[in-house]
Amino acid sequence: MYDAVYLSPHLDDAVLSCGGRIADEVARGERVLVVTLFTADEPAEPPSALATDLRRWWRLPPGEVMARRRREDAGALARLGAESLHLGLAEAPYRRSAAGAPFYTELAGLFGEPDPEDAATVGALLAERLQALPAAARRVAPLAVGGHVDHRLVRAAVEADGGPVRFYEEFPYAEWKWFALRRALGAPRDWQSEALPLADRLFEARVQAILAYESQVPAMFHTEARLRKQLRRHLRRGGGERLWRRREAR
Repeated sequence: MYDAVYLSPHLDDAVLSCGGRIADEVARGERVLVVTLFTADEPAEPPSALATDLRRWWRLPPGEVMARRRREDAGALARLGAESLHLGLAEAPYRRSAAGAPFYTELAGLFGEPDPEDAATVGALLAERLQALPAAARRVAPLAVGGHVDHRLVRAAVEADGGPVRFYEEFPYAEWKWFALRRALGAPRDWQSEALPLADRLFEARVQAILAYESQVPAMFHTEARLRKQLRRHLRRGGGERLWRRREAR
């Protein structure tokens, strides 16, 4: 049994958002598992210009996008001392309808409402995968700050699955987008937060784990200095790494 299982939609979300907390739990002797859901290889032919653009932004060669990102994720979690599990579902830019059309062809579409057909199919797969996960004393899931369709689908599946759960506010979306956290919470009065202030060693552990995502950091932050600045500002505003739970949850 694990002390904590973190659910990460993509190959970086949990570390970007909870790296300090994971490092702290591991240092206290806890067994931590990070489960990343959307990790399947990209199709040989990009289904849309968006999929091609993502590869170019990340500066990854054709056919190596997800393999490289999986290796980066393994390296990041090794730095934190956590275990990892990749569940092999396809990311949103690579998913197609039954008729063969890509669901999401523009970047803006990734941050809108999930396509109904996509939501039904992925929702059923996520429900099956969640039921099969190892037991854990704590389960931590994405709050869907920023509104990415994959994050929304994971949050919806976790809430439908039931049981106690804490939600993390995704960095850097919570830092980049005005009112993104409030939109994700809906009615803030219905939620309660808990913050873990990060001592220097935990801050550094989180930064070093994030830096393992070599394809993602330049696209998101440009430089390590900007990553550090944005992360410090985000932690200062929230009083540390925050998790959220509904007030009626126990």
